Amino acid sequence: MSTDPVALGLAALALGIGGVLKGATGAGTPVVAVPILAVIVDVPLAVSVMMVPNLLSNVVQAWQYRAKTLPGAFTWVFAGAGALGTIAGSVMLAGLPGEALMLTVGLVVFVYIGFRLTRPGWRLAFALARRLAFPVGLVAGILQGMSGISAPVSISFLNALGLSRGQFIATISVFFWVMTVTQVPALFAVGILTWHRMALSCLALLPIFAGMPLGALLARRLSARTFDRVMLALLGLIAVRLVWQALA
Repeated sequence: MSTDPVALGLAALALGIGGVLKGATGAGTPVVAVPILAVIVDVPLAVSVMMVPNLLSNVVQAWQYRAKTLPGAFTWVFAGAGALGTIAGSVMLAGLPGEALMLTVGLVVFVYIGFRLTRPGWRLAFALARRLAFPVGLVAGILQGMSGISAPVSISFLNALGLSRGQFIATISVFFWVMTVTQVPALFAVGILTWHRMALSCLALLPIFAGMPLGALLARRLSARTFDRVMLALLGLIAVRLVWQALA
């Protein structure tokens, strides 16, 4: 990873912004951090840096919101399918060229933004969602393993259920930490994750955990709509940068 102070500062800022979003909504750290880090370094390193923060931050929130867990086996079916998909996605991450990965991440973010803007009020019945939990979780896991971002599928799917903030955080946190537990050995196996990168991932905890309390505070003071639109605008700028860099 670059030792340029500007690059390191931007990386820390990206992680801190991801922490703010995590504290406010329970999800979104990779959506913000991975695209910014991919611009500074590359997609495999960006995905690697998020491993320890993804695991620990989601374990913490899954425990905090455990009383809000959805009924039945929905959460664990969804998370288990995501874990299986992550293995396949990690193999794709190792085999695709860097430009293709940057383009994938950029396009994934565009899809996520487009869905959020065009279908803000769409709702999915829970009975149907239970039947879709495995295939949707599998696709989200593949996307997570390949690009470090599953939000276009996973978060959109849960948002469509119209869950409360507590239910959403309880479900998505389990989904993310189960996928991460699977992704860590998969990335080691394909040579992307190393002990040096694990050390960098541990350092990434500092700005993320520093940002999470601020996000929780902002969630209480700002309207959800305002905060959401600001983050979508930021993601749009990042996606443009990634696609431009990949195609240049």
